[in-house]
Amino acid sequence: MKDLGNLMKQAQGLQAKMQDAQGKIAASVVEGVAGAGLVRLTLNGEGELLSLTLSEDLMAPGEAETAADLVLAAHADGKKKLDALRADLMKEAMGPLAGMAGMPGLPKF
Repeated sequence: MKDLGNLMKQAQGLQAKMQDAQGKIAASVVEGVAGAGLVRLTLNGEGELLSLTLSEDLMAPGEAETAADLVLAAHADGKKKLDALRADLMKEAMGPLAGMAGMPGLPKF
């Protein structure tokens, strides 16, 4: 029974670490950049677009399609960074159990 009690304490500690990691993810803000800085955007921890900045250099006639493509590329860049941050925080929270992620009852990241 002593081992079971110890296991329960470890599970509670893991749960606290997971909640902390999820809080860090929710509070995170990442920047996506495309076109050598011509387009910049910020995403929150949920991947929602918070802000978008377009360089004046993109506003020449006929550049709308280019600007739209760069916005999509900047969003993809920001989302990729957010996904990597999320995975790192969850692996850190899982500690030695990180290799078991995706097993029934454990989160996937």
